[in-house]
Amino acid sequence: MRPDEIDSGHAVAKGISLLFASGFRPDSGAIAEFAALNPETSLTHDPAAVQASQLVGEDTPGHANGFGRNDGRRWVELLRSGLTFDLVGLAPGEPTPIPETAHCFDFPDRETALSCEALLLQPGPHLAGGERSPPVVRELLALARDLARHFEHLRAVVWPHSHSVIGKRFFESTITVWLDGGAFPALGLTAFSQTDDGALQSVGLEYFIGQELCIEPPLAADKLAATRLGIRLINQLVLTGGIAGDERVMGPDGSSLILRLADDPHLIRVRNE
Repeated sequence: MRPDEIDSGHAVAKGISLLFASGFRPDSGAIAEFAALNPETSLTHDPAAVQASQLVGEDTPGHANGFGRNDGRRWVELLRSGLTFDLVGLAPGEPTPIPETAHCFDFPDRETALSCEALLLQPGPHLAGGERSPPVVRELLALARDLARHFEHLRAVVWPHSHSVIGKRFFESTITVWLDGGAFPALGLTAFSQTDDGALQSVGLEYFIGQELCIEPPLAADKLAATRLGIRLINQLVLTGGIAGDERVMGPDGSSLILRLADDPHLIRVRNE
């Protein structure tokens, strides 16, 4: 990772931000305690501890004095299901930037988020290029869920791909349901925004399937009903991996709907047949 990636936002877009009450970010010792209580997770590298055990001026092999991988911020490496993740921004060092958000789920507002301090949980360097693969995404979110359960002062998470801040309890519950085989957490990992022509379009679905969803008028006239339809369709699309051609589904009222690729194949339009 380049030293400028975290502050430029490139690294943030590869992970999930964990928002703590100001002054309550954990240090590496607290993360070690977390790992000891969670058998699925191991703390496999703590650059600060390694550096402290060395002679002054001696480098940590491969890690630029133990901090270069994450721009001087304190971090540790965690192992889960054979995959490594970096947890960056630990106390007493600097926190990581809080990503821009446009949607709140079970959380007051953007201003409240900005009053927090962030850690960044991201896939390790050996997973470069594979951040979007389902096993990596599932383990990343499972680890974030476990951290949310463990740390009392963790208030919310920010999922940058949907520009969403998600309250702790809502995040824990929806991710747990999904990990246990239930519905994909469409509210949070994706969001919805209204287009100029009155359609309702997903935000963040592209990260999972390479396509966004657009529910066109008049289907989108009732925003609540359109959102419910969108949640249902997103769950289906995540399971199938998107569409390559026209598909027909039954709407909530029994009417026939058609899912059709737009001129841009990264956009799926939903309309009455």
